[in-house]
Amino acid sequence: MPPKDAFASYCAELLSALGPVRVRRMFGGHGIYVDDLFIAIVVGETLYLKADDQSLPRFEAAGCQPFSFTAKGRTMTTHYRAAPVDAMDSPALMRPWATLAIEAALRARAR
Repeated sequence: MPPKDAFASYCAELLSALGPVRVRRMFGGHGIYVDDLFIAIVVGETLYLKADDQSLPRFEAAGCQPFSFTAKGRTMTTHYRAAPVDAMDSPALMRPWATLAIEAALRARAR
């Protein structure tokens, strides 16, 4: 298994306490779904969780950096935020952050 696939699998394990997890390759990284909600992306060795206007302050307070990319010479910043480093240690530590991502995905779906 290539290293980036192994990291995506590890991230899926961290999120598995919240429901069925599905990992899908996309754009050189991976998308992660929990209960068919798109809640995270994995790029390189970083897990980025979905955030929105309601949850963004929590991620910012924890120092979570945004996922950004360059397209057509412009840097685009998304509402996906890197998971806190300590949350990467166990499913229990990841749970509150993943819950924020699930809630953001549910709010986006309701719009």
